[in-house]
Amino acid sequence: MAKAPLLIIAAGGTGGHMFPAQALSEAMLQKGWRVKLSTDARGARYTSGFSHAVQIEQITSATFARGGALAKIMVPFRILGGVLGATFKMLRDKPAMVVGFGGYPSIPAVCAAWILRRPRMLHEQNGVLGRVNKLFAKRVNAVACGTWPTDLPEGVEGEFTGNPVRGTVLKRAGSGYIAPGDYPMSILVMGGSQGARILSDVVPEAIKKLPAEMRQYLRISHQARAEDHNRVDTFYASHGIAAEVKPFFNDVPRRMSEAQLVISRAGASSVADIAVIGRPSILIPYAHATGDHQTANARGLVEADAAILIPESQLDATSLCAQIQTIINDPAAANQMAQAALSCSRPDATERLVDMVKKLADTGQST
Repeated sequence: MAKAPLLIIAAGGTGGHMFPAQALSEAMLQKGWRVKLSTDARGARYTSGFSHAVQIEQITSATFARGGALAKIMVPFRILGGVLGATFKMLRDKPAMVVGFGGYPSIPAVCAAWILRRPRMLHEQNGVLGRVNKLFAKRVNAVACGTWPTDLPEGVEGEFTGNPVRGTVLKRAGSGYIAPGDYPMSILVMGGSQGARILSDVVPEAIKKLPAEMRQYLRISHQARAEDHNRVDTFYASHGIAAEVKPFFNDVPRRMSEAQLVISRAGASSVADIAVIGRPSILIPYAHATGDHQTANARGLVEADAAILIPESQLDATSLCAQIQTIINDPAAANQMAQAALSCSRPDATERLVDMVKKLADTGQST
C-alpha cells in the first residue's frame, strides 16, 4: 500500500509564521496527508497547538539578528549544515510538496527542495516580503500572499489566498459582537512576539486616564513580555483596574471574541484573526518591522474603517486614551467597525492554500 503524500512545512519562530503553518497542517492532515514541520527553538514554543500527528523537527536556529560577533560569523555555516542535512533527508523522504512560511528556519527545507527540484511554494503573510521569502521568491513554483497587495520582486506573480487562521479562530468566525455599554466590557491587548514593550509602557497609562465611570466596567487582557509582566500587573492593580497580564495567552480566539476592542500590533496573523472574528481595533504597527510591513498589513482594515491606526512615533497615553473613548463611547460606530472588519476577512484562506498545494503536487511541477 502506497504511503500517503508527505508535506514538509518550514516556518520560523514567530506566531506570524507558525499560526498559518498550523492552519495548513490541520487541513492537510484532514486530507489524508502526512505532515512534517521544520522549525527552531523559538518556533517550538508554538507547537503545542499542532496535532500530535505532525512530525516536528527542531533545527538549530541561525539568524543574523541575534548573538555576538562569533555567533554571526557562524550563521552561514549553520545554514549550510542545515541545508545539507535537509537535502539528505529529502532524498529519503521524497516529499510531495514543500511550503515555506518565512523566517531563517525555513531556509534549509526550501533550499533543499530547490536543489532537488521538489515542488515548492512560499506563503508570505505580510504586505512586504520577508528577507527569506524574498531570497526564494524566484526559486519556487508559486507564491501565496496573505495580504493584498503584496510588494513582490519584479517578474514574480503572487496569488492572493489570505492568511490562514487556526481552527480555534475559525470556530469563532463572525461571533456576535456586543457593542460597548454600561456593563462589563473587555479590551484585549496583544503585543505580538516582537516590540511589545511600548504597549506595556503606554496602554496601562492610557487605561488609567479613562473616566472612572467607564473604567469601572473594563476588564483588560494584556499580553506583555515576561520582563515587563510584574510592572504592568502591578500598575493595573495599584490603580484598581481589573486586568489579567500574561506573556502568552493560549486562548486568544476566545478572548478576542469576547472583547469590545482589540489593541494590537499589526502582525499578519493578528490582523487576520481580528478580521475573521470581526472586532474593532486600534493598531500600532511595529516601527522596526522590515519594510514597514505592519503598516501595509493594517491598510485593509484601516481603509475599511474597521480599525484606527496610530504610528508608533505618535503613540502616547493621551492620544491612545482619546481613541479608546472614541470607540467605547459610540456603540453604533463600534458595531459598524466590527462588521467592516468581517468584510475584510478571508475565512477560506486555508482552503485556497490547500488548493494551491494540491495543484502543484498533482502536476508535479518542480522546475
